[in-house]
Amino acid sequence: MLAQQLLAAGEHVLDVQPKLGARVRLLSSGTPDKNDPNDARSVAVAALRSPVCHQVRADDHAVVLRVWSRRHRQLSRLRTQAACRLHAVLCDLTPGGVPKVITAARAAAILDAHHPAGPVGQAWHDLAAEHLADLRRIDTKLRDARAKITAAVRASGTTLAEIFGVGPVIAAAVIGDVADVSRFPGADRFASYNGTAPIEVSSGSRKIYRLSIGDGTLILPPVVAGGYLYAASTAGNVYAVAPSSGQQVWTDNVGTSVTGGPETGMAIGGGLLVVPAGSTLTAFGNTYTAVTRPVRASQPH
Repeated sequence: MLAQQLLAAGEHVLDVQPKLGARVRLLSSGTPDKNDPNDARSVAVAALRSPVCHQVRADDHAVVLRVWSRRHRQLSRLRTQAACRLHAVLCDLTPGGVPKVITAARAAAILDAHHPAGPVGQAWHDLAAEHLADLRRIDTKLRDARAKITAAVRASGTTLAEIFGVGPVIAAAVIGDVADVSRFPGADRFASYNGTAPIEVSSGSRKIYRLSIGDGTLILPPVVAGGYLYAASTAGNVYAVAPSSGQQVWTDNVGTSVTGGPETGMAIGGGLLVVPAGSTLTAFGNTYTAVTRPVRASQPH
């Protein structure tokens, strides 16, 4: 906020990384105590001497996308909390519990079929009704946030949403968080920033790479075919990775959570990668090449 106020006043503003100022302060010949005067001097020296300090620009449409993207993330967390609270109460009301995936319509049907007996049962019933009202209210706000994000992405003129598997919500998150991609020296630095760069954890002559997916557990055994390794997370994301480098080739989402068991796994054959997800089988075509986008078709099994 201060940088934008200085820009509005006509000042020339540079973005100095805190690490650069800290290095100048620690290596200075004077007292390296951390206080306001020393910090201001260290930042000024870093701004004058460092070639990596970028000029601060006035806020543009990326800030609009960041605002609504963060709002969407906050509402998503609130929805998860509300759904978990509702699910816990419904499990107490219903003998044998209820399915893990809970929706407002399913919860309303359970409550309509429940007839509380006594004041204690009525209290639990009323509490579930309040959690259901919270869930519906958050769902309404989420729909409004998605509509605003879609309009903001369309107004930005970005082509990011044209990439297969990237919708308005993901496009807004990427543009809002990254802002100016030119602040990264290269593609490798950008991959390290967004967590898609494979990390080498080799030992001796063994070449091992670790790729963080950060969205759940790899519950199904990975499969290897056509020179690529395929894995699926509990969040529903499917990944194709090049084993030789650990580089992610493509990713897509099956639209629901992926569950597994001792007799469940992905299958490859006939040019198709088949992923079991709940009561649905999702088949990806053209998965043996890195250039062709995956073609998805789902059907119940």
